[in-house]
Amino acid sequence: MGSMLITRSKETFSNLGTTTVFGLLLLVASFIRFPFFFRDYIDRDESTFILMGQSWADGNLPYTQLWDLKPPLTFLFFAGIIYAFGKSFFAIRFFGTIAVAITAFFTYKITGTTASKKTAFWAAIGAVALQSLFGSIQGVMSEHLCMAFFVPGLYILIVGKRAWSFLGAGILMGIAIMIKLNIAYAVLPVSLYYCYVLFKKGPIRKSILLIGAYGSGILLVVLGTLLPYLWNDIGAVWWNSVVLAALEYAGSDRDTLLKLAPTFLILIFFFGFAWKKGLLDFNHKTVQLLSLAIFGVLFSFAKVGRINSHYLIQLHPLLVILVAVCWQKGVSLKNKKWKKLLLVLLLCLPAESYLEYYRIAHHKITKGTFYNGEGIAVPTYIRQHFPKEKNILFLGYHIGYWPLDVLPPTKAATHPSNICRSMIFPYFENPRKTGLEELNHIMNEIRPQIIVTRTGRLKFDKSLILENEYIDDYIEKHYAPIKEVEKATIYKRLEGL
Repeated sequence: MGSMLITRSKETFSNLGTTTVFGLLLLVASFIRFPFFFRDYIDRDESTFILMGQSWADGNLPYTQLWDLKPPLTFLFFAGIIYAFGKSFFAIRFFGTIAVAITAFFTYKITGTTASKKTAFWAAIGAVALQSLFGSIQGVMSEHLCMAFFVPGLYILIVGKRAWSFLGAGILMGIAIMIKLNIAYAVLPVSLYYCYVLFKKGPIRKSILLIGAYGSGILLVVLGTLLPYLWNDIGAVWWNSVVLAALEYAGSDRDTLLKLAPTFLILIFFFGFAWKKGLLDFNHKTVQLLSLAIFGVLFSFAKVGRINSHYLIQLHPLLVILVAVCWQKGVSLKNKKWKKLLLVLLLCLPAESYLEYYRIAHHKITKGTFYNGEGIAVPTYIRQHFPKEKNILFLGYHIGYWPLDVLPPTKAATHPSNICRSMIFPYFENPRKTGLEELNHIMNEIRPQIIVTRTGRLKFDKSLILENEYIDDYIEKHYAPIKEVEKATIYKRLEGL
């Protein structure tokens, strides 16, 4: 298949309809991501989003029953799927794959405004791969959902000329912001660019109309997420959780500059090289907008002070467009060596997927099911041996709350690492002030009868020395290990303690 696509003529690519392109991208995304549909969890954040979505599907607004540091539309995606399909890992991962395909499709559309359709198609394939491989990004992350709205919004801004298109772009940008707040750092320079361009070209009345429609779209979404809280007279919950907590968290858990530097240096080199060699036309609107968005995303990384693999999902679809344009100008695929190299790269790229296909096939043969992982095996063991137990604390594999139909013991425990993030406690009115106080409350007052940990792993970040010492000592004195299930250890509270 890869060889056939590489050798197609330019005419064949130019004749591909938009439906066909989207179908091909969805097919590629599904092939790469399908074997991961059956894992219990891929990233801990995704597990938290599922728990938050379940709470919303049960009728509780985000931040009221459980709590996590993301805007509400992240949780709405999961809540909607859970409401429609029940507790289905498959459904969540499938709709996440559709989100990846949407981002890739509009990557194709944006690339097509400044390069050939053939180049645009391969840029879109690159966007699929970079959103689906390397690290823990095979699950459904907030960045996947954010870019599924931001990239289409950017495309509408590039090609749109009427008020309704600017309104639509604003709505898409607003949704992106209410999924992942840091994307506002990319939305802002893009918006200022359009204000400048429109007012420079005139007429003034039309410029005001277009900018007004665009801004109204953003405000409509942001205020729309606030309205349910105002309706229930808890507007402060939205403000504290969506705005103030995010501002407090930004920069509170910073990496060293050495860890941030490589990404910034690579991009500075890329832009410098492209400018010097004339590979990018920096007077072209598409290139200008993409550059502004990229630097906005980079600024958000610097503001937060760290770069995780899933953060880069916000960067890759934008950057791959510019790389594809440079490739088109700098490399000719008429050379058979390049064709062979690209074919080998395409075949080797989904190595993680190949391994996961083998893994789920082996699991099906040995265990009788494709679904795998501690988040499934541990709840199965607990249901079999402690069917009535609801007082459980997952310090690892916390997706286990979901199949067991139990809640985390406190709001802070919705994501295990939040137990020790005392800087965010005031924003969900936690009466405890420190992580140690929260742990003491959970262990001595709530008194979980079962605790699940990751075998041989620290319970919290290695920098939290006192918290790790406290929980290790407490578990040693008050609990007994009763079972190791794959890479999880299950503890039972000793009688009378």
